[in-house]
Amino acid sequence: MISYSTSTTKQELEGILKLQQLNLAQGLMPDEIQSQGFVTVKHTYDVLKKMNDLEKHVIAKDDEKVIGYVLAMTKESRFDISVLIPMFDVFDQIIYKEKIISDLKYIIVGQVCVDKAYRGQGIFDNCYAAYKEFYSSKYDLVLTEIASSNTRSLQAHKRIGFREIHSYIDPAHTEWIVVVWDWRNDQ
Repeated sequence: MISYSTSTTKQELEGILKLQQLNLAQGLMPDEIQSQGFVTVKHTYDVLKKMNDLEKHVIAKDDEKVIGYVLAMTKESRFDISVLIPMFDVFDQIIYKEKIISDLKYIIVGQVCVDKAYRGQGIFDNCYAAYKEFYSSKYDLVLTEIASSNTRSLQAHKRIGFREIHSYIDPAHTEWIVVVWDWRNDQ
């Protein structure tokens, strides 16, 4: 039976890291990247726990096995993952509904992933429904950035309700699409 909750134990955080490791782009074949998507950032246990101490990550579990997750990241994590600093810098410049994003009350999807064996079963959608349930009373919107080459992820996020609001190229020459799910206007 699949259940959805927030991560509270060391074993759950380790389960997130195990699933992340299996889906990092550098370990996948090009055709798999194209058809299945990928994750970019490899977190350490300490950084993942620090993020979780600020806001709990949403996880999907089949019995005790973590089979999906949506990481919760706040503005307080700005300098914890160096590869994500450009993202926060971009957030300081984007105007959304006549306000600078960084002035709004938002949470960031630090990463989302579903175990390959469980894809196509609604787990992605259910993880995001749980994410919204846990955080929409506290934050006005949720942001994330998706590599433009990760078409599967872009399509899945649009299906959930995310909209593209900006794109940029980072120092490593990767194009990123910034997407927002505005919970204030999606009640």
